[in-house]
Amino acid sequence: MMISLYDTTLRDGAQREGLSFSVADKLRILQLLDDFGVAYVEGGFPAANPKDAEFFERAGRAGLRRAKLVAFGSTRRAGTRAENDMNLRALVHAETEAVALVGKSSPLHVMRVLETTLDENVAMIEESVRFLKHRGREVVYDAEHFFDAYREDPAYAVRTVRAAADAGAAWVVLCDTNGGSLPSWVHFVTLAVGREISASIGVHTHDDGGLAVANALASVEAGGRMVQGTVNGYGERCGNANLVSLVPALAMKLGLDCAPAESLARLTMLSRTVSEIANVIPDPHAPYVGRCAFAHKGGLHVAAVDKVPESYEHVPPAAVGNSRRAVVSELSGRGNIRMRARELGIDVAGREAAVLAQVKALEHRGFQLEAAEGTVELLLRRAAPGYAPPFELGDVVVVAMSGDEPASEEAPTTLSSRATHAMHARASVTVMVAGRVVDESADGNGPVHALDRALRRALIPTYPDLEAVRLVDYKVRILDPDTATAATTRVLVEAACEGARWTTVGCSQNILEASCRALVDSVELFLARRQSEANKTHGAPARSAASM
Repeated sequence: MMISLYDTTLRDGAQREGLSFSVADKLRILQLLDDFGVAYVEGGFPAANPKDAEFFERAGRAGLRRAKLVAFGSTRRAGTRAENDMNLRALVHAETEAVALVGKSSPLHVMRVLETTLDENVAMIEESVRFLKHRGREVVYDAEHFFDAYREDPAYAVRTVRAAADAGAAWVVLCDTNGGSLPSWVHFVTLAVGREISASIGVHTHDDGGLAVANALASVEAGGRMVQGTVNGYGERCGNANLVSLVPALAMKLGLDCAPAESLARLTMLSRTVSEIANVIPDPHAPYVGRCAFAHKGGLHVAAVDKVPESYEHVPPAAVGNSRRAVVSELSGRGNIRMRARELGIDVAGREAAVLAQVKALEHRGFQLEAAEGTVELLLRRAAPGYAPPFELGDVVVVAMSGDEPASEEAPTTLSSRATHAMHARASVTVMVAGRVVDESADGNGPVHALDRALRRALIPTYPDLEAVRLVDYKVRILDPDTATAATTRVLVEAACEGARWTTVGCSQNILEASCRALVDSVELFLARRQSEANKTHGAPARSAASM
């Protein structure tokens, strides 16, 4: 059985607070949805603003292969003729194959929002649908607030959708506009309406009660053949039904066709790409596609998944384009260490217990390793046979100073000008690298910046690839604030290079010591990865820092 996916990310999704798509953004998302195999893509209101008008003009030349582009609007205004209604004329002018038309189902909305009569509202629906149908458009009629309207006055609610169906609407979509319905009610109403009208039924749900996906599935199980939603559940207030969750539920749980079979494995990519375009941070705990969706932390769970994946995974991660992860923390068992090492291609066979002991000891001291997978990877690499550190850090001196040097010889420093100079730091490091001791110093805006620059000066002559690495984040957490300035401090450092990112952690009562450890581990991990890649390519043996 085929279920038609109807995406409204570009219209309803764009109503999410803080979200704004450019025309280029909308065209890119349109192409992604077409490639994925979505049946209908709603582009927006052609009569609402110049941006949407431009979008429809350019989208008509997009060469869609699978999706039907849909223009959205409302029924004619009360007291006007359909052919004179500017909104309906704009829908025709958009020249889309399909149009979506929203109308009222509730007497409350008809009389108090539209301020017209119940009969006039029915005429507005019927005449608007017929106007568009006669102009060759496939009409998708959205019955706004339908599930609330059916509770308020079921006879009138059915009368409105029957008018749309009799006028030629191909689809009648029942909308849970306020998002407050329960799955049992949605199922009941869908069944009841299916017995009353000839058009195919769809469903449009909002997530105000946290049930948008469940309600959409309940409608499908009651005979609905279209589900409307948005990528990642974007939308006004709490959002719309999340198509990213609906697609695998329909295909893998209910066995229904809703997209090409090969598209399911691109689901994670679709979700994350749209997040990037929308400039919204992906939810790591999102079902199916989140980074944590198949992350296992408890030792017993990991041991079970390692033997029988389906014991703690409801679908195979690869089926939706995601991957399994073993999280390493104080709750881990040896299975977590073994699985994480296998994921990274590191041989720690027989040393899992030793690595696990280090993990538990570090976490007891305040290291949060599940937030610093780079540190975990470095522990595993250090435990591998033949590992040799690329450098060894000796003495470190960091001094903070006020900026009291004159800006130029022509402008000598005065007390007032001195006050405008920020403090800066100077770091000096001693490093054993390439068989020799190197001393370097550098200034920076702060102690971590200065330390990073000094360490780079010492290492880049031997490891020029380090030039491409940059620090992208630095986080500090006070673990026991009651001890005031003697508190234990946790520092997380995130580094990046060529699209890869990694996080390392340090922890100490001395914030500089914590920062230094996180920073040095970050650099060592980068160099260890490069050395491992070189060994695989050239078969070169590992060398210690002292022998290099």
